[in-house]
Amino acid sequence: MESVLLNSIEDDALKAEVLRVVGLSPFFLALLENTPDYLATLCACDDALSQAELNDRYRRFLSDGSEDVPSALRSLRRREMIRIIFRDLTRKADLFQTTTELSHLADFCVQTALDDCYQAAVRRYGQPLSPAGIPEQLIVLGMGKLGAHELNLSSDIDLIVLFDDEVTPAADPEEIQQHFIRMTRGLVKSMDERTGEGYVFRTDLRLRPDPGATPVAISTLAAETYYESLGQNWERAAMIKARPVAGDTPAGDRFLKALQPFIWRRHLDFAAIADIQSIKRQIYAHKGGSTIAVGGHNVKL
Repeated sequence: MESVLLNSIEDDALKAEVLRVVGLSPFFLALLENTPDYLATLCACDDALSQAELNDRYRRFLSDGSEDVPSALRSLRRREMIRIIFRDLTRKADLFQTTTELSHLADFCVQTALDDCYQAAVRRYGQPLSPAGIPEQLIVLGMGKLGAHELNLSSDIDLIVLFDDEVTPAADPEEIQQHFIRMTRGLVKSMDERTGEGYVFRTDLRLRPDPGATPVAISTLAAETYYESLGQNWERAAMIKARPVAGDTPAGDRFLKALQPFIWRRHLDFAAIADIQSIKRQIYAHKGGSTIAVGGHNVKL
């Protein structure tokens, strides 16, 4: 299959670059084998694209309408991974451009999957409305590498999903939480489910407040109350990189602004400093790394 793919490239310089990238990345070859028609576009991918340009490109691809949204997102992800890997390994993009484009791709996929789940939920359960009668969306926060635009090729995406307590669905006011929980599960399924076409992004919701005891979507009031009363230092650190990536992003900005006193403490007392030291000891105990060594040292931790 590799030779067939390469023989389809007429430009000798491009063929040499593709051969070099295939040698460096078996994953790139696997993507090409599933999307051979995308080879022709590689010679036109020298320039970095802004988020607006990427979103426009993605919308045009999805507007073809030949696939349902989850399938279309999987196709889009394969094509964009080919382009991003090729730009990275041929040094047409630096590290910052690569991680930023991967993060923008994830943002777009989350928003598109959420829109699809939202429309399906509205058709079945009614539309959630604010007290003023305005249609309401979930708030989706990107955490960790996604939140910081640092996503890499093997990253999963960490999300926290919130909703406004005061919102009521048109169909049944008592079903608001279940309404948003169903939407969140649909979002994760669209992104995470492995099909014959692969998956879009592995999705992790475990950074939400008290994940063992809370549903996958929680109210902003419950989240604020948790952080103010029970929030731990590692959660404070995690929130530094948080940003709204989908849904009602202005509401997400307001939520993060309300959490600023929790995220950035005015003073550090001895108990807080001891807690930070405890986090570091726990990392060492669980993952090792108290002694720096070249071989096998976990730079991330």
